Formats: sequence, C-alpha cells, structure tokens
Amino acid sequence: MYTLYFSQGACSLGTQVMLRELGQPVELVSKTKLADYLDVNPLGAVPALGVDKQILTEGAAIILYLLNKHANDLLPTEPNARQQSIENLMFANATVHPAYGKLFFIGGTLPDGDAKTLAFNAAAEQINKLWQRVEDKLANQPYLGGHTYSPADILLAVYESWGQYFPVSIEVGPRSRAMIDKIRALPSYQASVAAEQQAA
Repeated sequence: MYTLYFSQGACSLGTQVMLRELGQPVELVSKTKLADYLDVNPLGAVPALGVDKQILTEGAAIILYLLNKHANDLLPTEPNARQQSIENLMFANATVHPAYGKLFFIGGTLPDGDAKTLAFNAAAEQINKLWQRVEDKLANQPYLGGHTYSPADILLAVYESWGQYFPVSIEVGPRSRAMIDKIRALPSYQASVAAEQQAA
C-alpha cells in the first residue's frame, strides 16, 4: 500500500486520483496532522509518496513512477504519443502549476494595495494565456491527450479550482470547462475529494 502525504485541495489531489485510476490502495496522511512534515519532505511540499520504506517527491516524477510501474492506458506505449503525453504532463506541472503558484506567493507576501492588485492582475493574465493554449489544443479533441483523458487533464482540473481563492478573473474557455467537468465527474476524482475531506 502507498502512503500519500497531502494537503486538502493541493496538487496532491491529482496524485491520489492517479492512484485510484491505477487501482492502487492508498493511505492518506494530512500534512497538517504531522508534528514536523519536514521530516517527510525537507522542502515542505506535497505530494510525497511513501513507497517501500522510501519517500518519493515531486508530483510529475511521482506520476511517471506510478504509470511506469502499473499497467494502464493513461500513458501511451507508441513513442510519439508517449512523448506527447509526457509533454502535456510537464506543461500542466511545470508551466500551469507555477503560474497559479504566483497567486499564492502574491497573496501571502505583498501588503494590500495597488501594487498587490497589479501583481494579481499580471499573474492572472499569464494564467489566461495558458488556458487559451489549452482551449486551442482542445479544438479537435475532448482532452489534451486526444479522445481519452490523461494525467495532464487530471492535474489541470485540480489547478483550475485554485483561482477561486483570489480576487482575479481567470478565463477558462468552453472546451476547457467541458474537459474539467468531465474529469471532476470521474469516480476516481470524486472519491479522492471525499477521502481528503475525511482525512484532513
């Protein structure tokens, strides 16, 4: 069994969804319930995954580890399709995630005032450009990976929810919204959200 260290609503939610998609049992441990989470991950970030007496960190690396270890249809075997799937995963994890991270940084460090408002608006503008990129990629397919959902779609569905915590206007196009709604309707996603609420 895997042990997933999480924060409610954080990117660790995407890791839990992946574990459920792969049919893997998981024990959830809330970061907030540990006396010193830095003993688990010195960087203090989630997710962290306990596997065979070792701790794995970095969300995208954990997802790739799980996809390579367990049989699945989420990561294609054909080389070109596989590479595109990994690129989509990295777009979500290494491009979209940090763009939303700027909102958290601004909210937690800048004093209220015009400078903070300008910073929020600049961060939101960047995020909107990324969602337009997603919208363009979905012009002829329902998911980033084509006609079946992928790890990148799952992560984007998690990240999109973060905009609600800030005084910004995040513009998510209709195709992107439809993709997000389908991901959030997955039994694995709904079960993961419920499990977080119980374990938080």
